[in-house]
Amino acid sequence: MALMNCPSCNKKTSDKAETCPHCGFGIGKASTEDIERKKSLKRFQKLQSIQNQSLIAMLIFVAGFGFMYWGGAQPGDLQHNLAMLSCVIGFVWYIINRVRIVLVKRSDS
Repeated sequence: MALMNCPSCNKKTSDKAETCPHCGFGIGKASTEDIERKKSLKRFQKLQSIQNQSLIAMLIFVAGFGFMYWGGAQPGDLQHNLAMLSCVIGFVWYIINRVRIVLVKRSDS
């Protein structure tokens, strides 16, 4: 009896088990096509999640930028500093997510 990763939840399970005890995926009845389809779905969901985070980061950046220039905040004020901070956080978060997307795409090819 050996342990293997479940194609659905990626947790350790026995290779003799008919279904995964963690998620209920039918390992014994699953064909290689089913397993590949499940992996493809997980990859798609991960990319979609990262892209959603990129959109949120972009919105934070634009909101900070807009508040900094059109919100009437003067340089040195707390509002101006918070707007600058949100611009920096949004920009850095966006760049990190773009790198994560490239790494996920590169690891699957």
